[in-house]
Amino acid sequence: MAEKKQKGLGRGLDSIFGSDVEQFLDDIQSSSKEVPGRREVEINIDEIRPNPYQPRKEFDQVALNELADSIRTHGIFTPLLVRKSVSGYDLITGERRLRAAKIAGLKVVPAISVEFTEEEMMEIAILENVQREDLNAIEEAMAYESLVKKLGYTQEKLAERVGKSREYCANIMRLLKLPSEIQKLVVNKKLAMGHVRPLLGLKDENQMLDAAEKILKEKMSVRDVESYVKTLNNQEPVVKSKPEKKRDPIIHDLEHQISVKLGTKVSIQNKKLTIQYSDTEDLNRILEILNCLDEG
Repeated sequence: MAEKKQKGLGRGLDSIFGSDVEQFLDDIQSSSKEVPGRREVEINIDEIRPNPYQPRKEFDQVALNELADSIRTHGIFTPLLVRKSVSGYDLITGERRLRAAKIAGLKVVPAISVEFTEEEMMEIAILENVQREDLNAIEEAMAYESLVKKLGYTQEKLAERVGKSREYCANIMRLLKLPSEIQKLVVNKKLAMGHVRPLLGLKDENQMLDAAEKILKEKMSVRDVESYVKTLNNQEPVVKSKPEKKRDPIIHDLEHQISVKLGTKVSIQNKKLTIQYSDTEDLNRILEILNCLDEG
């Protein structure tokens, strides 16, 4: 019989684990909470598919190698959480343990299999990482965006679920409007959230990228960045004067010749000849030179 499609989060994780995901996962491990289809299994490591909704994209290789050394010596203390799929298993939580187990050369790993829907698997994977607070700002922003866009979270529910204020959630999600080059600087820990958030107040991407380059070059503090952005926004726009048209050298020479002959300033522009004079006497002098006065 086909499973009846439900709206939102399948059975509703609100009623399953409340607001504390980590406590919920601990309850699954200890079997102190009744979870649909829970069973402890040993799984071939090649049968486990990584969680496509894992918000963490960056894993510390040194830390993974240290965990792999511990696993070689002591094994895996906390089983992975998985769900049975058509072919093998989907990982729900335990990405670091799975990666370290592969480094350690394990062929089989302990796991707890549960019957979760796709939506429930997504929500647990995202919330577990968010509540552990080990995501960088961009990963956290992408995680929040997934909860809003894919699972229909409202701003109120998002803030309540992740234990942050609405203002904090809104601000961190705005980081995704930054150019991808700047987002990478945050992921690579070259700039912090406090450095890049003020850049959203700039007018365009080019200005943001130039500012980010300056921040890195001058090793600016967060307060310096805020002041710098205010300065940029308060600057008067530079009005570029139109370049003066290059004058015809023949016209220029002709002006000079006439000026010398008449003893006054002469200009030739826009098909007009302009002769300057200071008073009536000076005008008569010029007219006489031009033979324009009556001799009678």
